[in-house]
Amino acid sequence: MKSSTIALITTGVLATAGLGYIAYFDAKRRNNPTFRKQLRRERKEAAKASKEAEDNSKESKLKLIERVIVECAKEALPTSPEEKEAYFMENVAAGEALCAQGPSGYDEAILPFYKALKVYPAPMELINIYQKTLPEPVFQTVVSILAIEQKAMESQHDESPSAAAASATGVDVEVE
Repeated sequence: MKSSTIALITTGVLATAGLGYIAYFDAKRRNNPTFRKQLRRERKEAAKASKEAEDNSKESKLKLIERVIVECAKEALPTSPEEKEAYFMENVAAGEALCAQGPSGYDEAILPFYKALKVYPAPMELINIYQKTLPEPVFQTVVSILAIEQKAMESQHDESPSAAAASATGVDVEVE
């Protein structure tokens, strides 16, 4: 026999033995009750962590919406057309500058874009423009705030912005 044939046969035997070793211990590991319990425990922990992260995200978004509504309510909006135009341009420029910073500036960009929307003469037209130009998270939050404020106006109750935001999103909020 040639040495290359012997080397080939030896390599084949070693590869077969290695694959058999891997298959045997993998089957043993998978059938181990302790291993299965550990997998279940890890899945439950991962699901719990995911749910907590989602809840924290909803809570922080609600606080952001509440803050924007409160800050807009505190500020007196301009009345003359020239003042409205200057106010609009100033806020849009500030919002664009914050959006240009990337996702880290999105939360701060919501307030200026919403303020600009409040003074724009045709808000629905501006919403269409926002939809095409703003990053999706910013646009969705601005629309959510608009919907919450609209719902609060329609209800004609003397609710605080926090309570209006909570009732619109279905989350309980403590009013300070």
